Amino acid sequence: MDKRENRLFSMLRNIITSGMGEKYTIETIRKVMLTNVVGITAVIFLVPLGTVAFVQGNIPLGLFDCCTALILTFHILYLRKSHNYQLAYFFGISLAGILFFYLLVTGGVNNTAHVWYYTFPLMALFLLGSKKGAVATIILLILAIIFFAFDFPYVTHYSKDFKLRFIPSFIVVFIFSFTFEYLRETAEKKLTSKNDELNRTIKELKETDTRLRKAREELEKRVQERTVELSKANIDLKYEIKEREHAEYERRRLETQLAHAKKMEAIGTLAGGVAHDLNNVLSATVSYPDLILIDLPKESPLRIPILTIQESGQKAAAIVQDLLTLARRGVVVTEVTSLNKVINSYLESPEFENLIKLHPNAKVESNLEKNLLNIMGSPVHLSKTVMNLVNNAAEAMAFGGDIIISTESRYIDRPIKGSDTIKEGDYAVLTVSDTGEGIPAENLERIFEPFFTKKIMGRSGTGLGMAVVWGTVKDHHGYIDVQSTEGKGTTFTLYFPITRKKIEENERALPIEEYMGKGESVLVVDDIEDQQDIASRILKKLGYSATAVSSGEEALEYIKTHSADLLVLDMIMDPGMDGLETYKRILRLNPNQKAIIASGFSATDRVKEVQKIGAGAYIKKPYTLEKIGLAVKTELDNKTG
Repeated sequence: MDKRENRLFSMLRNIITSGMGEKYTIETIRKVMLTNVVGITAVIFLVPLGTVAFVQGNIPLGLFDCCTALILTFHILYLRKSHNYQLAYFFGISLAGILFFYLLVTGGVNNTAHVWYYTFPLMALFLLGSKKGAVATIILLILAIIFFAFDFPYVTHYSKDFKLRFIPSFIVVFIFSFTFEYLRETAEKKLTSKNDELNRTIKELKETDTRLRKAREELEKRVQERTVELSKANIDLKYEIKEREHAEYERRRLETQLAHAKKMEAIGTLAGGVAHDLNNVLSATVSYPDLILIDLPKESPLRIPILTIQESGQKAAAIVQDLLTLARRGVVVTEVTSLNKVINSYLESPEFENLIKLHPNAKVESNLEKNLLNIMGSPVHLSKTVMNLVNNAAEAMAFGGDIIISTESRYIDRPIKGSDTIKEGDYAVLTVSDTGEGIPAENLERIFEPFFTKKIMGRSGTGLGMAVVWGTVKDHHGYIDVQSTEGKGTTFTLYFPITRKKIEENERALPIEEYMGKGESVLVVDDIEDQQDIASRILKKLGYSATAVSSGEEALEYIKTHSADLLVLDMIMDPGMDGLETYKRILRLNPNQKAIIASGFSATDRVKEVQKIGAGAYIKKPYTLEKIGLAVKTELDNKTG
């Protein structure tokens, strides 16, 4: 409702102001509004009055009324279109004077039309000003006097008494209107003068303010320059302090790592000696019960105590094996194996079944990468590592939860600092995560210490589980990272260096003949020399002619003088052009150039973009014979390239 009222008000205002905007003065707008209001009102009344006159047979009066209404309409439209308000004022006052004189002469209805005569001074003086309005009013007064002085035929005759009263009353209205307008104009001139003086003062103040502002800006500029100098010196000082703090932090971290390594080495040496002696002691405890039980009757009351002694000896023997692992004497890394096989074997073992019975609310899930790269290691000790991690996760979830075991091949292109500093290279990564209670921050640095445990010793464990995990990872030249949040869970991530050797057993794999090459030329573009060498060796093994360059710029120069049936493009090359930019520029030289994309990262938007413009498969590092062989063979066989 308010919006409709606002639109209606805006429309009416636009009509009575003839569309004249804010660039005109308020006084001009007021005069235009008066002109339009009077004109529109006159038109509204004249049209029906003229119609009535025609009906009554007064043809001259009807014609006069209608013609006057038509002239006023044109006058209103002209003012709206041209905005020539001065000419409109003169025309309007002239038309009003003619109309009022006509009404005086004809008398109108019952000789009352002379009343309109009194409104003329008000309109003329307001629209034309005191001087011009006075002249127009005097002219109309003179015409009235002439009309009253002579008796003209066919006109209205007024009594002498009316004439003597009309003239003075008109003069009184004229004088009042003139005086009011004159005083208003005088006041307006004084106000304009004061306003001009005020504007001059404001201008002077603005000029003064401008000078002050310039002086202030100059001062601020000097202060800013000095501040920049001080800030630069402060930044340099902070950077130096930060470097020193970082160096001190690194020194303390290395000292802590060294102290931890020495402590673990000392404990390992001690554990090795203890394990050696315990093995000698336990031999009798484990072996003799077997001999006794053979000759002991089944109904003998001594059978149960002897079996208990034997089981205790076997448990002690398992602890000795842990101590040997901790002493770094139990792992001989000579066998090619797969973490996936180790995990699957454990998940089918009696130890895992016993764990599920003890922790029925723990849900174990596995997410193992299909083509996981092999590692050099001991399956027995790796299985023990998996078992310790899963046991630790299950015991951390008193009310049940999820345990997720996952593996993946991962290429680390720059060192990662965590619980360990992980060097760049290709790794088979084992991750065990749980949704348990988490590890307090103050205990994270101690969880790999032997016999450190928050569990009840002898009931939940020996306190050697995590120490065995740490020892096994280090014996495999690997790294371990731990992330834990209290109340949310813990994630252990183990990094094992990969090997390109095959497991010595018959595996069901795709025959190599399926993706062998026929001497086609392949250009390997990679900024890492080791990756160039690995990819080139694999491709040559598959029967391709492989050439390697170390940047996109070198690849571009190579294509200008040579041809390649296929490009193997590393997506991220630093510094210089990446895979996308390199392929775009090569396509300008050879629009049909085939390519596949390789990267240590997951597929990104730039990978998708390079595939849109013509590249083929995306393969994730580290390379495998089958992975890169199938991708190259498929793209070369693609006839749309």
